[in-house]
Amino acid sequence: MLFDPDFMRKLERLTLVARKAFPGVMKGEKRSPKRGSSVEFADFREYTPGDDFRYVDWNVYGRLDKLFLKMFVEEEDLHFYVLLDASESMTFGEPRKIDYARRIAAALGYIALTNLDRVAMYSFSRSLDRPFRMSRGRQSAGRLFAYLEGIEAGGQTSLNAALGRFAAQTRRPGIVAVISDFLDPAGYEAGLTALIGRNYEVNVIHVLDEQELHPELAGDLRLLDAETGETREVTISGSLMSRYERNLEAFCSGLQGYCAARAIGYVRTSTAFPFEELVLYYLRRGKLLK
Repeated sequence: MLFDPDFMRKLERLTLVARKAFPGVMKGEKRSPKRGSSVEFADFREYTPGDDFRYVDWNVYGRLDKLFLKMFVEEEDLHFYVLLDASESMTFGEPRKIDYARRIAAALGYIALTNLDRVAMYSFSRSLDRPFRMSRGRQSAGRLFAYLEGIEAGGQTSLNAALGRFAAQTRRPGIVAVISDFLDPAGYEAGLTALIGRNYEVNVIHVLDEQELHPELAGDLRLLDAETGETREVTISGSLMSRYERNLEAFCSGLQGYCAARAIGYVRTSTAFPFEELVLYYLRRGKLLK
């Protein structure tokens, strides 16, 4: 079981944060750029023949001798997508990165479903795998959890190909959360840029294992790349470990800086970080949740 009932009740008090407005489909709880008849005023526009006189602002007419209609922000449902890295590198660690990441995906999905948002999820390695198709409402949570528990990690990563394919095939924009270790030699820039180019609001959740951040290694070792099978013999020394940690921090800072320059939300976490604290506090500070 991904969560206990007490934690699920805490999740039900949260909601996703949309930094910009998206067009929705059904009446829900998120702000839409459409103009409707909710209680929150948005703007005026000039009257045209056939418009409903009930929305004419007669006070403005009295001052300007021209007919203007009041427009209001309409609250509609949000489209929320999770792209979950299920490549072989995500099987590393204890707990495995994939298990920690799937719990993040489940928590975000459950929050969205309980707020009447529309939720879809995809796992990916070299490309997109079988999706959890767009669903709405709390009654879909059981199917969502079963989908996530059924994901098996394996294969090489191709972030750019997977994210690019998602951007090309998905028609309705919304919030996208990409959950990954981002350990792809080919990079991530093209994939994230493809999402931005299709008007998605992108959030990156960068998951690493504590042994990747601070390896406890020494002596002569043969290192194996879990995805390519390549090996390399190295002698681990204090200076080498210091250089590794500097390079890793430069990689993480580079990803964070890339995101900041493009208004992409970024949160980095270790699998050693308490999961409930990550969701209930850290993601809220990252402005993905409130």
